[in-house]
Amino acid sequence: MREERFIRINFLNPINYAYILQITYQNYGALIRPVPGISTSDRDGRTLHRTKRGWMWNSFFLLEEWTGTGKQYVGKLHSDMDTEDGNVKYVLMGDGAGTVFEIDENSGDIHATRRLDREEKALYTLSAKAVNKTSGLDLEKASEFIIKIHDINDNEPKFAKDTYVASVSEMSNVGAFVIRVTATDADDEAYGNSAKLVYSILQGQPYFSVEPETGVIRTALPNMIRENREHYQVVIQAKDMAGQMGGLSGTTTVNITLQDVNNSPPRFPHSTYHLSTPESAGIGSSVGRIKAYDADVGENAEMWYSILDGDGQDMFNIITDSTSQEGVITVKKQLDYESKRLYSLRVQVTNTHIDRRFEQLGPFSDTAIVRITVTDVDEPPVFSRTLYIFEVDEDTPAGSSVGTVSARDPDTINHLVKYTIDRHTDLERLFNIDSNNGTISTLQGLDRETSKWHNISVLATELSKVPVFIKVRDVNDNAPEFAMYYETFVCENVKAGQLIQTISAVDTDEPLVGHKFVFSLSSINPNFTIFDNEDNTARILTRRGGFNRREMNSYLLPVVISDNDYPIQSSTSTLTVRVCACDSRGNVQTCSTEALLLSAGLSTGALVAILLCILILLMIVVLFAALRRQKKKEPLIISKEDVRDNVVSYNDEGGGEEDTQAFDIGTLRNPEVIDTNKLRRDIMPEMLFPFRRSSPLKDNTDVRDFINGRLQENDSDPTAPPYDSLATYAYEGNGSLAESLSSLESAATEGDQEFEYLSHWGPQFKKLADMYIGQESQRET
Repeated sequence: MREERFIRINFLNPINYAYILQITYQNYGALIRPVPGISTSDRDGRTLHRTKRGWMWNSFFLLEEWTGTGKQYVGKLHSDMDTEDGNVKYVLMGDGAGTVFEIDENSGDIHATRRLDREEKALYTLSAKAVNKTSGLDLEKASEFIIKIHDINDNEPKFAKDTYVASVSEMSNVGAFVIRVTATDADDEAYGNSAKLVYSILQGQPYFSVEPETGVIRTALPNMIRENREHYQVVIQAKDMAGQMGGLSGTTTVNITLQDVNNSPPRFPHSTYHLSTPESAGIGSSVGRIKAYDADVGENAEMWYSILDGDGQDMFNIITDSTSQEGVITVKKQLDYESKRLYSLRVQVTNTHIDRRFEQLGPFSDTAIVRITVTDVDEPPVFSRTLYIFEVDEDTPAGSSVGTVSARDPDTINHLVKYTIDRHTDLERLFNIDSNNGTISTLQGLDRETSKWHNISVLATELSKVPVFIKVRDVNDNAPEFAMYYETFVCENVKAGQLIQTISAVDTDEPLVGHKFVFSLSSINPNFTIFDNEDNTARILTRRGGFNRREMNSYLLPVVISDNDYPIQSSTSTLTVRVCACDSRGNVQTCSTEALLLSAGLSTGALVAILLCILILLMIVVLFAALRRQKKKEPLIISKEDVRDNVVSYNDEGGGEEDTQAFDIGTLRNPEVIDTNKLRRDIMPEMLFPFRRSSPLKDNTDVRDFINGRLQENDSDPTAPPYDSLATYAYEGNGSLAESLSSLESAATEGDQEFEYLSHWGPQFKKLADMYIGQESQRET
């Protein structure tokens, strides 16, 4: 039998004293002191001796978030060694000692210095001891105890996200899983219902529901259709205290989207469609588009179109535009308005991806009738062939028929077509065509050697065109000739029968069996002979030796070349054979022209040098003669002592001959004629026609006599220049106090002049008098 003993607790806690009255030694024997006088034994029957302790404690409990005034009382420590004589001091150590908790060192009372939050720290581990104040020695060993923070419901539940995003397939059954939301509560789960949460739905009914204990959201209505409503917003609440009144709560929002499934079949909006296309539409060109509508989205709305039947099934095709999900009807074969003008098609549209779960909602296809009208186009005439090839002999006379082209107008029956030749393709106007029946004939004779082929274009009415290739057949009308220009040499020391040249021929004609040329000499030649190799080549051989370039430097050898076609054509080509000096091996060293120059002892370089010397001498002679012809011109004025009046020219440009207002020389001639009302030239005159004064020269006979006298002197002067010279004179007037200022009558030196008279001329000459009189005074000094 297990033995249990009870002991007494010797501390006070105002919170837990009602139920911490006695505890078993088995649970807390290691932390408390047994009651004196009680002995215990272990499981083996041995007696356990207690250790005497003067004071004891185990743990304290303290409410969080205390709202009272002052410091919060925790409990009281007391030692049996304390006789309450004031000689015992209690010391607190450990977690929060001195900051969060403090102890009265005399009484042992423990207080919390501030409000505590269990969510920050749930328990504090401290130790305490009793010390003698006088000696400072420990009266009791330090013992450890715990202060636990008692939880209150001061935290509301919080979800991991403020907003959740979820989706569920449309047409889902009731109870289909959507998403799970979870909230947490920071309060103590082990104490009361502060952290016990209950989930509920505040918004989103009757479409969705939530499990109270797990927070799992599920569908609440069956067969919700996305096409009717796609998005839902659900608000979920989590409340602690097991959902009871007074509990704290938190909310979150869940945005739920219904995912599409293929539950809607495609449908044509119209049962019949009408399209049209011109008969000239090319194969593969688009006629028109039709479109069926599917309420689904994504791949569930993908469709493909096909032609089921109809009389236009062979003429048209339909393809699916994967981007727009439209059916594109195209031309399969060439259309003809005159043959058939209306076609009918039955077109079907079907979903590409069919969900077998919803086959009962089908069928997932639809049909429509498409009627296509072919419109008429003004078509050009059509030739019976895409191109024509004719042959004609080159010696065919002008006006001969080459061939006939034919075309028809597809728009009408028995309509005449007019034919013409595109002259851009027949610039030489070699051919003509009958505008009614399309017969092509020659306008000129044709030469195959000039052009073997003639490519022309024949136009029919309404700009229809067909190429016509005319091949000119060959006729043997050209004689063969040398294939190239031959430079043939014969050595002076050549022997008889030696080969000096191999020749060949060409013929612009092209016989059917190929060319066959025959070579011969026009007459017997005493110097050379020819040998036909019968392979369209021939060899030129010498008949004798001992050629001498001084006697004959070249020979002309006429060669007759004939072909074997009908009629036989032949020509005579002349071969020039030059005589050259050769070495013993037959290698050419020099030929006739250069050899003759060498025999005279002069080379080409020497002749060039002689010509250059002659040219230089001629240039020197011409230059010398030109220099001697030059004459030296004497200057007009030889002596610097020439005191004749000279013309002084200034580089001032005037207004030309028509500028009559630039300068009035009449003012200089006679000051008496100065007009007091002289107009200013820098502003616009007030009078349109200013007063024109008469010339002052009518009564100035003295000036006229003076000029005539000067003119006679110059005419009779033998030393005057042989050309005209210009002398200008100005009238100084007759009332000047200064008399004449001319330098011609001045004294020879400045020292002979007296300047005292300048001071009597008036204020106008005051500055001049000061200058000259002052200079004279300085010279005298």
